[in-house]
Amino acid sequence: MLKISRIPKGSLTSKALAALLRNKAAVISLWAIVIASFIAVAGYLITPDSTPYANEQHLEIAARKPGFSTLMLKIRKNEAHVSQSWLKTLMHGRKSDYTYLPISGHQFNGNRIIVNIPDESDVPENISYTYLMADVLYPLPDTNIVSSGLQEFIDIDGKVIDQNQQLMQETVEDDHIIKRYYILGTDRFGRDVLSQLMIGTRVSLSVGFISVLISLILGILLGSLAGFFRGWVDDLIIWFINVIWSIPTLLLVIAITFALGKGFWQVFIAVGLTMWVEVARVVRGQIISLREKEFVEAARALGYRNFRIIAKHILPNTMGPVIVISAANFASAILIEAGLSFLGIGVQPPMPSWGTMVKENYAYIILDNPWLALTPGIAIMLLVLAFMLIGNGLRDALDVKANAIF
Repeated sequence: MLKISRIPKGSLTSKALAALLRNKAAVISLWAIVIASFIAVAGYLITPDSTPYANEQHLEIAARKPGFSTLMLKIRKNEAHVSQSWLKTLMHGRKSDYTYLPISGHQFNGNRIIVNIPDESDVPENISYTYLMADVLYPLPDTNIVSSGLQEFIDIDGKVIDQNQQLMQETVEDDHIIKRYYILGTDRFGRDVLSQLMIGTRVSLSVGFISVLISLILGILLGSLAGFFRGWVDDLIIWFINVIWSIPTLLLVIAITFALGKGFWQVFIAVGLTMWVEVARVVRGQIISLREKEFVEAARALGYRNFRIIAKHILPNTMGPVIVISAANFASAILIEAGLSFLGIGVQPPMPSWGTMVKENYAYIILDNPWLALTPGIAIMLLVLAFMLIGNGLRDALDVKANAIF
């Protein structure tokens, strides 16, 4: 529940908030953005595949349908376990201590386990692999394995351990054969589509947030200078705005991306440097209409400096339109990032991005797996729609004349 008890009753802020909460589409959109933001922040802590970039691949189960599930054999890697803080896992994921092998069945043969690999072909013979159970259960760097009948003597750090076959079989059955579910299926590399989609949410929201932040800094600064000082300062900034405005946005973003290089941070800067002109024009217009008001004249009479008048007295009265245009810019940034990634000049693999997911799987639309491209496409559409609806809701809520009747 939104707490508005501290907002004075009857104030413009309380009226605007009440008007926003009456707008059902805006409230639903707000909740959608909150949920998407939670997924983006929690990241690898809540994804089914918590490996870096959610990039665990299983070609044996590539392009499986939503709701698919399979048994997995956990095979211990011959690497030392590396402890890692939850914060590092949150930011970058965690490298797994196990290799996961999809299996359709298994059987034990002495101190070995024989597993069958799932196959959708019409060939009756399934591919099978045989593993020592000790290899499945334990990390064995620099070890000496000596066979003796049905027992394995394993020398680890100078200690000889007689492995009990029955105990190992029970441990494998209980802890190392698990069932894994793929709610949205797998892509052509056998990666979990749901995990890719969740980490892609982080990319889209990050690009939108940082791009809007860059556009606000540049737009408010230049718009304030142009609107308040007028004269040659206004002429110069307006000329610069018109030059940037005359270049198609996507073309300008592509040019900046080529200049800065391909990558995650480059997309932020490229998109942010193309979105500030709208903010600057809005801020300039608002300041021109406010600079001659009585409260500004009173501030001048009190001897306040120009920059204090702009920051403390004028800009707070221009934030309504700026907030509305920022919501629209957020939606535009998500679309531009998806377009750049689709073209291959945005976020680079293996980092998951909704645009990259569409690019990698759009050929499946005419095949039998269209959801591989439709799922990220629907996610882009819903998130952009949410920001547009919340922008429209804020526009109506911040309309002083409309709210004056309540």
